[in-house]
Amino acid sequence: MTSEKKPANWSQIRRHLKGWARPALMALAKDLYAASAANRDFLHARFQADGDSGEALEKYRRKIVEQFFPQRGFGKLKLAEARKAIRDYRKATGNLAGTIDLMLAYVENGTEFTRQFGDINEAYYNSLESVMNEMVALLWREGAELYPRFRARIQQLEAHADHIGWGYGDYLREQVGSLENELGTESQ
Repeated sequence: MTSEKKPANWSQIRRHLKGWARPALMALAKDLYAASAANRDFLHARFQADGDSGEALEKYRRKIVEQFFPQRGFGKLKLAEARKAIRDYRKATGNLAGTIDLMLAYVENGTEFTRQFGDINEAYYNSLESVMNEMVALLWREGAELYPRFRARIQQLEAHADHIGWGYGDYLREQVGSLENELGTESQ
């Protein structure tokens, strides 16, 4: 009979950390900070480094924009990396308004990329629609009071997507219409 080791999980780590003194915990945090850029970004966002909550948001926004409109060269369209930036920001901060802002930035940049370079493919528009869907659901479930803050950008997005194919323009029109029906009257 072979004995299989259980994979490490959080409860095992937590059990070890409980007995650690503060200097050891600080040293661990410092090591994690030094280990990767992703860890640094997470910690800066979590603690809103320098007391500026906008700084962390902008760093994650740049990660999204870079996939569509890099400072040099052509967009790589690594949509998974752009979506990961949204998830990472939300995990690090729990900031609903910032998360919605990043989701909207993703869809805005994806739409603008199509306007500048032409139709892409179905998977591309499925990704944009998926993020839009998540954003709409967040606004309905948790952030109805935030809709007025994003309303103009969402309406402009609908106008920019008007003649985009693959059903994308129609999809955005439906989503914006339902947002307006549910939340638009409250923001007037």
